[in-house]
Amino acid sequence: MAEVPDVRPALAAELAGWLERLGLSGQLTAAGLPTYDRDGDVVRWRDPATGEELDAERLAELDRALRAVGDDPAHGVPVELVRLRRDAEVRQSLLDGGWLDYAGVARLRGTSENAARFALHKAAQRRTVLLVQHEGGTLVPRFQLDDAGEVREELLAVLEPLLAAGGDPWRAWIWLTTPAALLGGAVPHEAARDPEERPVVQHAAVALAERSRSAQG
Repeated sequence: MAEVPDVRPALAAELAGWLERLGLSGQLTAAGLPTYDRDGDVVRWRDPATGEELDAERLAELDRALRAVGDDPAHGVPVELVRLRRDAEVRQSLLDGGWLDYAGVARLRGTSENAARFALHKAAQRRTVLLVQHEGGTLVPRFQLDDAGEVREELLAVLEPLLAAGGDPWRAWIWLTTPAALLGGAVPHEAARDPEERPVVQHAAVALAERSRSAQG
């Protein structure tokens, strides 16, 4: 009986190369998918839980899953990885674009760091300030604060439904600071400065919160 050739090496290398060309290989871990290690031209895909190398069947399943979106599997798009990459890029732009720690808020408010920390956490419990956890620390996105370090009055009714929905604070930060389809391309926190636009922003925040709840359910 003729020996069946092992298709894993070719498929493993082709799949890794495809993701590398798309610039998406770095998103595998965040997506909870198998990752790979490369030794020259030899690529080994490994199970994220056990670290064991994937067998031919599981490797083929992974290939099909990543190429599932699109009419032609040869040109399929790993949508989840694309989304994760975009989120990572947006998160980095947010980190570069402006945030404060407790000490920074304390300086604006003219109070102690401990007092600022206490007040911010009380406000977060009331859903009146957005706090974001990052690398073991707490970030206070700067856009929501006025020059005195207090949350902008016009944002309170926008923040409350978003925070009450219990979604990812990063997603709330992203939505509030980037052009939103629900607002015809306007940036929510900027549009909220206009009294005529404020109710529209509040309505959009409620709609987004309801969508978030549905996704979690």
